[in-house]
Amino acid sequence: MPPAPGDREARRQDVSEAVWRVLADKGFGGLTLRAVAAAMGVSTGMLMHYFPTKRALVAHALDLLERRTAERPRRARPAEGLAALRAMLLDILPLTADDTARNRIWVSSWDLALADESLGRDQADRYTRLRSAIRPHLEAARDHGELPATADPDQLAATAVAFTHGLVVQALFDPARFPPDAQTALLDTFLASIAGPASPSG
Repeated sequence: MPPAPGDREARRQDVSEAVWRVLADKGFGGLTLRAVAAAMGVSTGMLMHYFPTKRALVAHALDLLERRTAERPRRARPAEGLAALRAMLLDILPLTADDTARNRIWVSSWDLALADESLGRDQADRYTRLRSAIRPHLEAARDHGELPATADPDQLAATAVAFTHGLVVQALFDPARFPPDAQTALLDTFLASIAGPASPSG
């Protein structure tokens, strides 16, 4: 007899939690049906009802990671401009234990994305969405005189993402050199470097 819908949904939640524990402990490199089954104390055969292939497991893990990233607590953001951009970029950096764990998982997924054309397109799309989310804050900053009038929001959005994710990687590999206060100071230095002389708006 198949499990009742409520039981099946509860088991699906258990599976997702086990996938997350494996990701947090071993990253995508250690994500296997055997590892998830061991985390749940069940057989790999049971898990194959949910993930008939390794790729199905990876796809679920990426969906889970993206959902947890979207649902994470975020800082209050000013309406627009560089202050809003600063809050947005601080939310990306590994400044807390949870943010560090999530970033470690994301970085571990890049190898898979580089080796799989479809996953690679998905990752490229994530970067496109991130740049698109950043762009309005840069446009507002330019309009309010926080950036030079000649500033190119598209180029600055790409630069901001490159800086932030470069800092993420350094902080993950060398946390003693890049503790939270150092990351914040570097971000503030970066934002100051792209800002132009203050000018009246309106």
